[in-house]
This record gives sequence, structure tokens and C-alpha cells, in this order.
Amino acid sequence: MAAEVRNSSNVVAFHVKAQGCLEPFWGFRSRAGGPRFGAKLWGGRFTGATDPVMERFNASVAYDQRMWDADLRGSKAYAKALRQAELLGADETDGILRGLDQIGEEWSRGAFVLKDGDEDIHAANERRLKELIGPAAGKLHTGRSRNDQVVTDMRLWLRDGIAALKDHALLLISALVERAAAEMDVLFPGYTHMQRAQPIRWSHWILSHAVALRRDVERLQEIGKRVNVLPLGSGAIAGTPFAIDRELLRKELRFDEISLNSMDATGQRDFVAEFLFWASLCATHLSKMAEDLLLYSTKEFSFVTLADAYSTGSSLMPQKKNADSLELIRSKAGRIFGRCAGFMMTLKGLPSCYNKDLQEDKEAMFDAYDSILAVLQVAAGVVSTLKIDAGAMEAALSPDMLATDLAYYLVRKGVAFREAHALAGKAVLAAESKKVPLDQLTAEDLNAISPLLAGDAASVWNYASSVEQYAAAGGTAESSVRAQLRHLRAWMANVRPAPPPSP
Repeated sequence: MAAEVRNSSNVVAFHVKAQGCLEPFWGFRSRAGGPRFGAKLWGGRFTGATDPVMERFNASVAYDQRMWDADLRGSKAYAKALRQAELLGADETDGILRGLDQIGEEWSRGAFVLKDGDEDIHAANERRLKELIGPAAGKLHTGRSRNDQVVTDMRLWLRDGIAALKDHALLLISALVERAAAEMDVLFPGYTHMQRAQPIRWSHWILSHAVALRRDVERLQEIGKRVNVLPLGSGAIAGTPFAIDRELLRKELRFDEISLNSMDATGQRDFVAEFLFWASLCATHLSKMAEDLLLYSTKEFSFVTLADAYSTGSSLMPQKKNADSLELIRSKAGRIFGRCAGFMMTLKGLPSCYNKDLQEDKEAMFDAYDSILAVLQVAAGVVSTLKIDAGAMEAALSPDMLATDLAYYLVRKGVAFREAHALAGKAVLAAESKKVPLDQLTAEDLNAISPLLAGDAASVWNYASSVEQYAAAGGTAESSVRAQLRHLRAWMANVRPAPPPSP
């Protein structure tokens, strides 16, 4: 194998000679060349043109353009701070603000035109501002770096995203809570290790997922506090030498705090990593719920039926009704965690301050946001529309699931639990040996195991009585489940702000 590099004013190529063939590896520059360095926000010390392949490799505007509104909001606030610092005149400030408003209208109408050389949303908006108002646009970046600009945009964008995710998570919790309240009397098997364990209320199962989502909302609120910290005014690394009032910026952009250290403000992405982990954990919780419902929707279980709106069919087998909504919810957990793990690996090797590696942050953040938003919306639709078969659920209950109740029966007669557990296990073995259900053991069979099982042991074989004994806080008795409902409703009322009064 041999390598050859050829350079001229118009060609850059790297060839690998293998098995008698030449394969182009890197690429060619046209005679006209790529965009000139001088057209860049950073191009003053460069000459010539950017390699077109490098141009594409370096650009982020294809995805960071979705932060256009956040970028314009940050620029408007910064223009006001520059005016206060007497770095902009009144007419210049007004012109910049009007120009930024016009750019916002163009983005809103889908009329904004990206051009070659717009490597990111900041460059695109600044280029368009210069086209609209002329040289005054060049003053807007005074004392500002894309390092503090981009992280400000991201925090503004994610702050809005967190508010939307919180609303959708609360809608899903509300759907779960209302379903649990409406189907309180339905009993079905609870499972551990994928084996039938004990009778529980269907509502108890529903609320187990609502409680996990409550923690997700609480975590999201905590992350929101750390997202809502203003980095603008930090410059590239050292801060700003001008009299930029960062408190004014904080108020204009509605941040709660101002970043404490300029190096940390521009060079860390803890808030992105936290959000990616949050999305991973929330998706994992919903994947668990989806997996349960997938099992419950099979013919073997037949506990639930998904609405057609959240199902698909087979291109080959006409009878199939596939729970693709649940399978996709389950799959998104892996996708989102992949983003989290990948971004953490990007962060682990970085030195202090801003490095271009951090450009990986936005695609990870956007993709995780889009994925978890879709998961929350689809999950709410599934929960709201699925139908249950209460008869099939109760028919799946079996007397062996009351073996623990038999042990508790003995405990209430003064037997130590370990001994009671062993005696109940012998009863299970006796039923299996006789090939009969546990509740079909005769009085003689039970008396042979323990005289304490003679008498009223038959009272154990009642599923409704079984669930009602778990009345301690957090249990599956009706009183306990209703207490859980009250708690979650009160929590939601506190978390969700009251609507504004009518005019």
C-alpha cells in the first residue's frame, strides 16, 4: 500500500493505492475554491479559502438554526446592554433592534434564506442583520464571543423545552391518575421475576408509574434551576473589558442567576449532560411501563387492548394488531441513552474552556428532546385510550398467589413468620403433589401440615380480602390507593401553575 498527496492551487487530494486501484479519500477543491476566510466572523488572520469538505464538517447551521429565536432574544438584550455601556448610539441600537425583529419575522414566515458561509445560526443572523442595516451590525458583537453566545442560546432554548416537557409529563401523570381513580375495583396479578406474585389493584400498578414520573418532573424542575443561569457577558474565556451590565442582561432574558466564572460559563455543559441523563431515565421509566403493557396486550394475557390509533398491522398477516407505539417507546430509551453516553465521552477528554468538540452538544440535546417529547405524547395517548378486560384480569388470579396470606394467617395465630413461611410452603408442595389448586386442599391435608391451619383457614381464599389487608401507606388496599390519588392530585395542583384570572 502506498500513499500519495498532491497539492496545487486548485486541488487537494489524498489517494490510497491498494490492490492496483486509486481511491479518493478526502476530496477536491474546485477552482473557485470554498468560501473565503475573510467572509467569516473569525477570518481576519486567514487567507485563501476553506476546503469545501472542511466547510461542511465545521458547519452547524443545519441543526442549530432551530435556536434562531433564542439567538435573536440574546442579541436584542445584548444590544441594550451595549447601549447602556455607551458602545452603541441610540440610532444604532434602534436600527439593530428593528433589524433583529425583521429577521425574526423572516424566520417565523419560513422566508429566511441561508447562504454559503452561514456556518452557524449566529453567523447567519449577523450576516442578515448587516444586509438590512449596514455597518452598525458589526458593533453588535462587541465584547461578545460565540462561546458565550451559543451557550446562552442553548440555555434559553432548553429552558423553553423544559417547560414544554414538564407540561406533557403532567398530562401523562394526570391521565394515569384519572384512569386509576376510574378503575379502582379491578384486581389482577402482580408480578415479580415475571412470575405471578400477589393479587393487587390495577390502579396500584397504574400509580406505580405515575409516582416514577412524579420524580422525573421533580428532577426536571431541579435541572431547570441550573439551566436558568446567564452566561452572556463572559466573552470567550476572560470575561468582558467593557461596562456590560450583566444584571440588565439577566433581567432582560429572565435568568435567575448570573454565571460566577467566565471560564466555567463558556466551557462546561453540565446542564446538557444532566438533561440527557434526565431524558434517559424518564424514557427508561416509560419503557418499563410500555413493556408491561406489551405483555398485557398479548393474546396470552389479554388484559388490555390498545386503540387502533396507537397500533399498526402486518403487511403479510391480516389478523395482526401490533403495539408498535409501545415498542417504539421502549426503543427510544436506548436511543436517548446512546446520546447521553456519547456526549459524556465527548466531555471526558476535554481541557478547560471552550473547544469545538462541544459542537456535539446541540444535536444530542435536540435529538433527546424530540425523542422524549414524542414518547411522553404517545404514552399519554396510549394510556388515555386503551381498554381493559377486567374479567380476564381477575380470571388470571390463582389460589397459589395467596400462599403469603396463608403464612400471614399463621402469624396472626402467633407463629413466627419464618416458621409460618415454611408451613405455607409445605401447603404449596402438598397441592402440587396432589395436582390441585392450593384452596382445594382438604381440612385433613391442612391439619397434617399444622393443626393451626384447621378451622377457619378457608377465609384466606378471597382475593378482595387479600388486597384489603395491605392498608398501610403505599399499599394496594383501596384506602391506601385513594390516599395515593389524593397525594398525586395535590402535588399536581401545586406543580402546575393556576391559570390567569379571566379579564
